[in-house]
Amino acid sequence: MTQALAADGVRVRAPGKLNLFFEVGGVHDDGYHDVASAYQAVSLYEDVWATPSDDFSVAVSGTVDMSGVPADDRNLAVRAARLVAQRIGYSGGVHLDIVKHVPVAGGMGGGSADAAAALVACDALWGAELGSAELHKLASRLGADVPFALMGGTAIGTGRGDQLSPALAKGRFDWVVVPSNAGLSTPEVYAHLDELRARPDIAATRTPAVDPAVLQALRAGDPIALAEHTRNDLQIAALSMRPQLREVLELGEESGALAGLVSGSGPTLAFLAVDPESALELQITLSAAGYEALHVHGPVAGARVVT
Repeated sequence: MTQALAADGVRVRAPGKLNLFFEVGGVHDDGYHDVASAYQAVSLYEDVWATPSDDFSVAVSGTVDMSGVPADDRNLAVRAARLVAQRIGYSGGVHLDIVKHVPVAGGMGGGSADAAAALVACDALWGAELGSAELHKLASRLGADVPFALMGGTAIGTGRGDQLSPALAKGRFDWVVVPSNAGLSTPEVYAHLDELRARPDIAATRTPAVDPAVLQALRAGDPIALAEHTRNDLQIAALSMRPQLREVLELGEESGALAGLVSGSGPTLAFLAVDPESALELQITLSAAGYEALHVHGPVAGARVVT
């Protein structure tokens, strides 16, 4: 998009994600962990409007609880915008309007989607034309999930989750996600996992790797096979910190879900369904039990300009 076309503003949409498989290695001296993840972008989106401004500012609205979302320079999307400006030597600013639909601190990468959308929006608004590779370099400086929010689709993440390789996923996978009223801190969930792993019966994986059976199920477009091998090492920590989530997991699995798991660091829960009709039935059952339940599907595209 040229500078002239973008003069009035740019709208970008970026997806939330689910971790279909998440294996966590031991903690390093710097406090970080190596991971192996199978990511899938799903049809729950963040929308970011970027408009010209003399400085950098952000306004946040949406359909989820945003009480923990900063509306200043701590916001990841603002940091993304500043990175683009620094990279291209742009002396002006931008105003970002963020409309959130992905649960906050819910393990679905909503903040990372905002940052990815801001990278794409500012690149377009300012006519930078940095290209995909350069945007991914900037994304990796913002957080492990930001590069995947740019890429979308289905991918394998290694290292700290930001070393991405696209993965073939045939067809469509249907999910029902159940958000929680209160989020969980990702660093606290990892720290609690480390505490639990100090016990002799819960060992850390030395070199995390995605189960080949997960990749095979994705390539075959087979949700039943995927359900047999989906796993999240952070789940034990999230459930320990939020025990009431177990009841919802049990209800979903008893009500027809192929599998239920904590999404990322939680506390959002994700239930895999065999097809769209089964997902709708599960959504109705969980809603009738008093839970917010959202039917989403994947894979979907990463951060994209909306015309």
